[in-house]
Amino acid sequence: MIELADVIRHFEGDYRAVHGATMLPSHHRTLDDITSCRTEALGGHLFSCDSCGTKIYAYHSCKNRHCPKCHGNQTRQWLDKRRAEMLPIPYFHITVTVPEPLRAIFRANQTDCYAILLKAAAEAIIELAKDPKHVGGTVGVLALLHTWTQQLIYHPHAHCLVTGGGLSEDGATWYAAKNGFLIPTKALARMIRGKVMSTFKMIRPDIAWPQQAWQQDWVVHCTPWGTGEQAIVDYLARYAFRIAINRERIVAFNEQTVTIRYKDRKQRRWRYCDIPGQEFLRRFLQHVLPRGFHKIRYFGLWHPSKRSAAKRVRLLLELEHSVPVQKAQEADPEIRSDAAPDQKPNRVHADAVCPACNQGRLVLLQRINRQSRSP
Repeated sequence: MIELADVIRHFEGDYRAVHGATMLPSHHRTLDDITSCRTEALGGHLFSCDSCGTKIYAYHSCKNRHCPKCHGNQTRQWLDKRRAEMLPIPYFHITVTVPEPLRAIFRANQTDCYAILLKAAAEAIIELAKDPKHVGGTVGVLALLHTWTQQLIYHPHAHCLVTGGGLSEDGATWYAAKNGFLIPTKALARMIRGKVMSTFKMIRPDIAWPQQAWQQDWVVHCTPWGTGEQAIVDYLARYAFRIAINRERIVAFNEQTVTIRYKDRKQRRWRYCDIPGQEFLRRFLQHVLPRGFHKIRYFGLWHPSKRSAAKRVRLLLELEHSVPVQKAQEADPEIRSDAAPDQKPNRVHADAVCPACNQGRLVLLQRINRQSRSP
C-alpha cells in the first residue's frame, strides 16, 4: 500500500525548489516529520530474538498531528475520556460552511478566522437553543474545524456535535429537544453570519471584506446524530482526528501525477482523479493548521467551567431514566481505515514475544539516537 510519505519524498524536492522561499515554517516541518516518521532519522531501538536471532528495528513516531501514522493510541484515549462525559440523550450534528467569497481571506488569516468561525457557530447555537420556543436551556457544543473536501480542495467548515437538550438557568431542570428538532437552520445561518461579520470588523478592521459574503445565505445543516455513547463513536471518531488524506485513498503515483479516490456524495460512489504531484503537495499543505491552534473546542454545557453542571445533568437524567443508554460499538470504520495494522502504536519492547517465530523473547541490543536536525 502506498504511504503518504512515499508521495512526499518523490515530489518534495521539486516543490521546495520552486516554493521553498515562500513556504511557511509549519509546512516545512510537516513535510520533514512525515517523511522521517518511523525511520532511523527519529531514532529508536534495535531488538533481537533470543530464540531465532531475528533483529527488529522499532523507530519513533514524529507525533505531527498531520501525519497519518501517528495518534492512533492518542485518539482512542481521547475517545474514552469523551465517552465518559457523554449524556444518555440524543445528539445533533450541525455543519457550518464558509461561503466562497471569504475563503481566500480565511486562508490568508487562518488563526483569527478559524477561531472566529468556531466561536461564532457555537455561540449562535447556544443562544438560539436558549429560546423557549426551541429548547429553553443551555446546550453543550463540541466544535471542530475541517478545511478540505475529498479532492483536497480548500473548503473551511465547522462540525458541531450538540446535545439534544439544555439545562435551565438555575441548573435544576433539563429540557429535552422535541420530536427530533433542535433549532431552525435558516435563523442559525443568519445569526452565525452576523456574529462572524461583527467580530471580523472588530478584530481585523484592516481587511476589506467582500460585501457579497454578508448578503448571501450561508450553508448550515442540522441532522440527528445518535444517542449517548454511540454519538461519540459515530461522530468524534469519524471527524475529530482525521487528516486531509490517508493512505487508503492514495491509489498510485508516477513521475508526474498522484491518483486518489474520493467519494462522490451526490452519486454515492467512489471515483478517481489524477492530480499533478506539485499540485497534490500544494493541496495537502494548505490544510496544515497554524502552530498551536486548537481545532477542537468546547462550549456551553461542555465548557470546562461547566463540569459541575454537566455532572448534575447526568445525575438528573439517571434519576429520570428518560432515555436508555445505547451501548457503543467497538470501533468506527473510519478509525479502522485511518489506523491500519502497521500504523498502530509501536508495541515492540523488551521481553515481548518475537513476531517472527512467536516463541522467543525480544532483547534490547541498542538504542538508536535521533539524527540532528539542521536549523
